[in-house]
Amino acid sequence: MKKYAVLLTIFLIFFPFLLFAAGNVPNGVVVPNVDINLNGGNDPAAIVSSIKIIVLLTILAVAPAILLTMTSFTRILVVLSLLKQAMGTQQAPAAQILVSLSLTMSVFIMLPVFKEINETALKPYMDGNIGQEAFFENSAKPLKKFMLRHTREKDLALFVKLSDNKKPQNADEISFFTVVPSFVISELKTAFQMGFMIYLPFFLLDLVVASILMSMGMMMLPPIIISLPIKLMIFVLADGWNLVIGSLLKSFKMS
Repeated sequence: MKKYAVLLTIFLIFFPFLLFAAGNVPNGVVVPNVDINLNGGNDPAAIVSSIKIIVLLTILAVAPAILLTMTSFTRILVVLSLLKQAMGTQQAPAAQILVSLSLTMSVFIMLPVFKEINETALKPYMDGNIGQEAFFENSAKPLKKFMLRHTREKDLALFVKLSDNKKPQNADEISFFTVVPSFVISELKTAFQMGFMIYLPFFLLDLVVASILMSMGMMMLPPIIISLPIKLMIFVLADGWNLVIGSLLKSFKMS
């Protein structure tokens, strides 16, 4: 029955597209035309609008990669995911909530960087004061500065050594594409360290509950049934969300 329901859903979704492709459009249905014209002209306002469209499409295309590899998003999401596993809750909070919270915190942390990019790269480029090459260079500088501030020297030295480039004498000579993977593995290491510190008290509580149940001869009773309400109660009484979120924010301010 489920198989036929899935097939019916797919048919209902794609049936209008099949009609349009075959030219059998029902009467009364107006199909809008979408036309993006980026031809040259003498109107400066039209040229600026075309440039804005190109920049917007470019940012949207690479936004997921920038979010995962050049911002604080990875550390926050990994820590919150480990917290959820440590508490033992399967569906609460939902993955969408954790991702949304991580995204919101990332915007909060990265806001000074985004403001600097807007002032030094985006606005001058829109006003026509700098070219495309200067735009990308000015956009990369604030991100590179942020990533270097949160990258371990050991991780950075690894990728500098593996690259074929000449050994840099200062931070300005380090390639941007060398900083990005160094930053990612540094963030993962920091996230797992923080996750371990969060995981440890919950693990000890599960161990204590399991030992008590075994000493009482209740080996058939899963320890998670007893430990989960206790962990939730302790987490709420200790204002756990405030502590975890505060620790994550402070980890970026302190480093």
